Amino acid sequence: MLVMITLAGTLAMHIFVPALPIAGQALDADNAQMQLTISVYILGLAIGQLFYGPLSDALGRRPALMLGMLIYSVAGVVAWQAQSVEVLIAARFFQAFGGCAGLALGRAMIRDTAAPDRAVQRLAVLNLVVAIGPALAPLVGTLLTATLGWRTVLLALCMMGIGNLLFVWRLMPETAKASGRVDAPRLAREYRTLVRSPAFIGYAIGGGCVTTAMFAFVASAPFIFVEQLGKPVSHVAFYLSALILSISLGNLVTNRTIHRIGLVRLMLSASLLSLAGGISMLVIVLSGWTSVVTFEASVLLFTFGVGMTGPTALTLAVGINPKVVGSAAGLYGFAQMGIGALCTALAGLGDNPALSTAIVLATAAVIGQIALRTALRFDVHRFDVQGSDVQRGDSQAGRNVR
Repeated sequence: MLVMITLAGTLAMHIFVPALPIAGQALDADNAQMQLTISVYILGLAIGQLFYGPLSDALGRRPALMLGMLIYSVAGVVAWQAQSVEVLIAARFFQAFGGCAGLALGRAMIRDTAAPDRAVQRLAVLNLVVAIGPALAPLVGTLLTATLGWRTVLLALCMMGIGNLLFVWRLMPETAKASGRVDAPRLAREYRTLVRSPAFIGYAIGGGCVTTAMFAFVASAPFIFVEQLGKPVSHVAFYLSALILSISLGNLVTNRTIHRIGLVRLMLSASLLSLAGGISMLVIVLSGWTSVVTFEASVLLFTFGVGMTGPTALTLAVGINPKVVGSAAGLYGFAQMGIGALCTALAGLGDNPALSTAIVLATAAVIGQIALRTALRFDVHRFDVQGSDVQRGDSQAGRNVR
């Protein structure tokens, strides 16, 4: 249930990319204006993360999720019928703002109902959706645009939003007790507490750098494979779809090894894989060895680490203070999407897309390593899942919580 709701937000991020040139001609818009429909979508996802967490703490998860799906659906109708690029841009922002409800609240609902070890496994599934959405989107967008026209892409998103709204209304149970009001002073204190926490900031920055930095590759892939490597445009979607397998394997490994390896060691080991992928990509480009095989191999190594690091970093981040899970999940999502938007923008700089992307991914992986290790140094409440024990590194370090 949560997987489909989360997919609505992530799938729409890049699904419109294959339709940009045709839609631009139909709306008499230039390339910069059409690319803005992607940029504002990511911006809407980032801003919305700050909204739904505290709202769900006050009103309950279910009402907040219904509001998000309603906004997503209405904005989808407006985007589908847009007759100007300005209307389309505005609609895409609100579509993202509504769609990100699933991203923020799905995590909080898992934390509401699952113990830490089970939470890691379930978050692995949601993290898979967040990560593969941009990789799967070009495949769907290419198919719809080529067969039924560019507006059918927007129509499909609209129908998904309406379906999810009905799904939440009829079948979604409430998972948290509502406080009954939005306490602005309390919210400000919660965000201030989280922002001042080196552990939370470290997990948020580290998790964002290792996971959503891959958006930079997704956005640059058409330019790398078509313009630099001379491959047909139709092949790009298949190169991107290979990321799905890599991330899926990473999530599978997380689910199978979390009890034997432990949460912290798994996170650090996985982030090293992403670092190796980013560095190898940069070495390949600088050495002039860039090809579909070499570039794709380094990206697959990076994304394999993404599939393992994402759920572990997120679990540690939202577990710092159990009293503000909703706010922590929202702020974490804001940082994650904000970093993804920044990496995507930076990868577009310069006249060598492969080099720009390699620099961005390698740098993000290095920063992610530093941030995650810094977070662990300051997190006195961290837990590590191993076997059936939850070990806490606070004043009771060394004792097992059964």
